[in-house]
Amino acid sequence: MADAIGTELTGQIAVVTGAGRGIGLAIALRLAQMGAKVILVGRDASLLEAVRTEIADSGGESRVMPCDLRSPEAVAALGERVRAERGRCDILVNNAGIGNQGRPLHEMAVDDWDVLMETNLRAPFLMIRALAPLMIEAGRGHIVNISSLAGKNPLPNGAAYSASKWGLNGLTYSVAEELRPHGIRVSVVASGSVNTGFGRPGEGGKDPATKIQPEDVAAIVAMLVTQAPQSFISEVLVRPTKK
Repeated sequence: MADAIGTELTGQIAVVTGAGRGIGLAIALRLAQMGAKVILVGRDASLLEAVRTEIADSGGESRVMPCDLRSPEAVAALGERVRAERGRCDILVNNAGIGNQGRPLHEMAVDDWDVLMETNLRAPFLMIRALAPLMIEAGRGHIVNISSLAGKNPLPNGAAYSASKWGLNGLTYSVAEELRPHGIRVSVVASGSVNTGFGRPGEGGKDPATKIQPEDVAAIVAMLVTQAPQSFISEVLVRPTKK
């Protein structure tokens, strides 16, 4: 993040989940570079602190708020902390997510299904529930849900992951209609293989250089949250150039 801090998002509060690594890290750095005050959310406080230091070293501002996104109580407390300490939420990026074991659905343990669904689908619901009221009060805001092309296509040996992303897409389209009257835009970014070490089932050892890079997704989020006010892009599908 060598570039000077910009002003496109000056004064705005951005909350990014899964901000300690991969796509979430890239998004947090990009939003901070644009002048947003970024709230870094995730489970690993040490990773989040490293991101906070990187943002500070570049002249940006961020705050670490560790949170177990699977806990309704913890997410509600996070929402109250954002309200108390910042008084607003202009941008929410629901990025945190996990994969599954790469095996047929009938071999998947029920507990593993629950953890995946709670992380990939229930957590965005909880975050929206906690922070959308701040946006409604302000009459503006943007929510970006980071999904996957697995939410558009079959994914053998990844049925649970695919189902979670199909669900996230449906949640996005529907809540966009609920919040549109309040001046809040809700978008989804569905990408193909991203170079994060995520290791989704069936990727077959692809060359990392041919994958979408986390910074590519961050650039899309930056575009979404700086759109002209009279319209919004509801969905972006991102594919690698090379198969």
